[in-house]
Amino acid sequence: VVDVLALLPYGVGAGLRGFYQTAVRHCPWVYAGIYDFFLRPGPRPRPSGTPLARLASDRLMRLVRETRADVVVPVFHLAAQLTGHLRARGVLRVPSAVVVVDFAVHRQWLHPGNDLHLCVTDEAASEVRRALGRPAEATGPVVAPGFFPGGTGEAGWRRRLERHGPGRPAVLVSAGAWGAGAQLAGTARLLAANGFLPVVLCGRNERLRHALSGVPGVLTPGWVSDMPELLQACAALVDNAAGQTAVQALAAGLPVVGYRPLPGHGAEGVRRMAALGVSDHAPDEAGLLLSLTRLTEGGAERERRIAAGRALFREDALSWVVRASPSTGPRPQP
Repeated sequence: VVDVLALLPYGVGAGLRGFYQTAVRHCPWVYAGIYDFFLRPGPRPRPSGTPLARLASDRLMRLVRETRADVVVPVFHLAAQLTGHLRARGVLRVPSAVVVVDFAVHRQWLHPGNDLHLCVTDEAASEVRRALGRPAEATGPVVAPGFFPGGTGEAGWRRRLERHGPGRPAVLVSAGAWGAGAQLAGTARLLAANGFLPVVLCGRNERLRHALSGVPGVLTPGWVSDMPELLQACAALVDNAAGQTAVQALAAGLPVVGYRPLPGHGAEGVRRMAALGVSDHAPDEAGLLLSLTRLTEGGAERERRIAAGRALFREDALSWVVRASPSTGPRPQP
């Protein structure tokens, strides 16, 4: 497992990460503009990320040789640009199988040099095939097996949640590893005032955690290393990115409500999830409370939503990656 940003020379990767973190936390309109200009799907030509990705070529190829890799699997769009470029030039001699983790496939995921794209939904796979004329399959999201129900580790979390908010449905509010989001304190207060126990994941943002820890009725557990257990102990997830936490919640059987999404691919993904019927997209405070009330109550609607989320998980993406390897079979054909 390699961070493609760490392969970029001259501190470029660290600079990109820092810029993106600052933009998402403090001036999301900046990233919204970047997304519209560089990433948003559509017929108008836009700049490619390939020139930037090429800076990591030498280091990636050194790793491929040292590990004797049979296949390279990009899970980030900049890495997909890099492997596509190297495959198209004949420099990378082993297949590249791109795992597209977004519900909304923006243009930087797409490079015709890559051999295979594994997508979250049929719609995403169809978009890839239309754009590139290359193989794409809908395997569903990729999450660790522990997120699916079957264990008993959530009992400790259930006891903790009951102590902190007796009789209140626990609603997980996710802000990602960086603790980024719009009006998170207001959302937490709204939920606490309306009979829910908001459990706010602040990631590594200790300033946010400190600000929320004094709000009555709000639980801020800090960095969580046992996410499968926490998800399975909660009643619903309020999500702002349609990213890994959202699909982990779907695997755990937790209804998801998108609210105040991050700009760009976050907002696009939240809309796509809702259109697929696997989540709600709450437009305002009243909509958020209505969705949570409906989805945290036991009954047929909650069960239908849980079943729709789990239906996304079609196949093991790894089986397609292994099939793409020249050591196990022929390369996939368009």
